[in-house]
Amino acid sequence: MKHTYENALNLFGRLLIVALFLPAGLSKITGFEGTVGYFTSLGMSAPTLGVIVAIIAEVLGGIALLVGFQTRIVAVLLAVFTLAASITGHAFWAAPADAAFIAQLLFFKNIAVMGGLLVLASSGAGKFSIDGLKAKQD
Repeated sequence: MKHTYENALNLFGRLLIVALFLPAGLSKITGFEGTVGYFTSLGMSAPTLGVIVAIIAEVLGGIALLVGFQTRIVAVLLAVFTLAASITGHAFWAAPADAAFIAQLLFFKNIAVMGGLLVLASSGAGKFSIDGLKAKQD
């Protein structure tokens, strides 16, 4: 059984991860056309669909992590989404020399986020979550 501090750290970690995804998804909603334009500039074949998928992943995934609902599954799905976004949006190996450093930083930041998501997938959300409440009832 996890100690209270482990559950508190788990909750705090989830909040930090949500701080990346939820605002990004909400900004894609408010700046939908601009985001479609940006996705088009990345060479995506279906940029509008890509934006919709990103919004769903970031907003619904962020909310699910926030409340700790289906955390293990959501964390894996967000890790896969983050990998795809990293390869598509932060391809430092194909970036112009003046943009390669920033693209590389963003790419590896996303790799670290994936690591956190995979740890969360393995540990679950802890007791301060919907998953934790459901486990307590079982």
